[in-house]
Amino acid sequence: MPKTINMMVGKNLHWLLVLGGTAILLVVIGILPDDAKATRAPNFIASQPVIEPPTGLEIPNRPHIEIETEQLTVTPELPGQWQTATIKSGDNLSLLFDRNNLSPQELYKVTSNKTAAKQFKHLFPGDEIKLRIDENKLTELSYEFDLGKSLHMVRNEDSFEAEIIERPLEYRTRQATGSIENSLFLSAQAAGLSDKLTMELAGIFGWDIDFALDIRQGDNFAVIYEEVFLDGEKVRDGNIVAAAFTNRGKSFEAIRYTDSNNRTDYYSADGHSMRKAFLRTPVDFSRISSRFNLKRKHPVLNRIRAHKGVDYAASRGTPIKATGDGKIIHRGKKGGYGSTVIIQHGSSYSTLYAHMSNYARGIRTGSRVKQGQVIGYVGSSGLATGPHLHYEFRVNGSVRNPLTVKLPDAQPLSKEFLADFKQQANQLMASLNLLNQTNLALASNP
Repeated sequence: MPKTINMMVGKNLHWLLVLGGTAILLVVIGILPDDAKATRAPNFIASQPVIEPPTGLEIPNRPHIEIETEQLTVTPELPGQWQTATIKSGDNLSLLFDRNNLSPQELYKVTSNKTAAKQFKHLFPGDEIKLRIDENKLTELSYEFDLGKSLHMVRNEDSFEAEIIERPLEYRTRQATGSIENSLFLSAQAAGLSDKLTMELAGIFGWDIDFALDIRQGDNFAVIYEEVFLDGEKVRDGNIVAAAFTNRGKSFEAIRYTDSNNRTDYYSADGHSMRKAFLRTPVDFSRISSRFNLKRKHPVLNRIRAHKGVDYAASRGTPIKATGDGKIIHRGKKGGYGSTVIIQHGSSYSTLYAHMSNYARGIRTGSRVKQGQVIGYVGSSGLATGPHLHYEFRVNGSVRNPLTVKLPDAQPLSKEFLADFKQQANQLMASLNLLNQTNLALASNP
């Protein structure tokens, strides 16, 4: 009978603090004047001195778990040679077995095992399955379907026994600080942050800061994030645990918290969600080519015509995201707007996205969309001089400036979790404040 082996371990956390060298924050585009699975860069804090955290300081929601082990029976090595089979686009297990000269009977014996059949329901291009084959007969199989989790099958005469093996993951924390000097990704590389962390940091504060418009030289940040290790080797970046961002003298802080209902989000120090009912911008890291102006001269018609939204210049094909949850009430051509999508958000709000080159798959009138979901792609359809997105924001049918309109807040943290959240947040805020002080000292003494 199949058995599941769970081997999980509590965290082993190391806190690092930058005492020397300047970390540079990631910024989206070039600095603006006041009037207006990727390759990682070397981690700049790897050689910095280690500072032990205060006694009892722990990353929230990373509980200590007792190690549970089970003695495995040692069996002699099975006959045959190991080979690795890779899932291709449009592939399935039958095609993979056929390419490796394994008969349909062998496939049937493998998929008759319920534990194996469940894992093989969802195969993705690039997945690797290791097969031990002896004279066109499968004797052993290994398939890592998730990080640290693998399916192991062993032949037992004319059937296969299966087990799920879990190797413990280790989570370590790192810290990075910096001041903005140049562009987002160059600064991120100098700070040792991966592209994943760059996008995550921008996403956390994206409801309050327009990374296409608001960033200024001298803005600064502090980040505490996790790294995930397997068998002593780093396998990926984890989540940002806490972060602070100072933009044009105004500071924002965010703490990651998971409540007892397993709902995870980022909150300010007082428990308000960093998430708003609407994203500030529908296109990542573009530039504003035309602002909200009710007396603007139209570049094509060459006459005064109100510009009721904001234009974001971006490359053709750049994804366009819904800025809030809602229902699509228009998808199609709309006069000078060209290919357009209009989304209704509740009874009071609506947003319009124009000049698209194409719509995302599944987007049609009547469809429900989620905040951040891709609904189309930047183009120049309709009356447009070049590829860009025209974005409008309406309240009760009246146009509002998308750059300045006050966005409604999302639901704050429930009162029942507030005390627990603040207990965890206080420790992380103390670390962020210390990082900020260090960053300011470095900035004044480069």
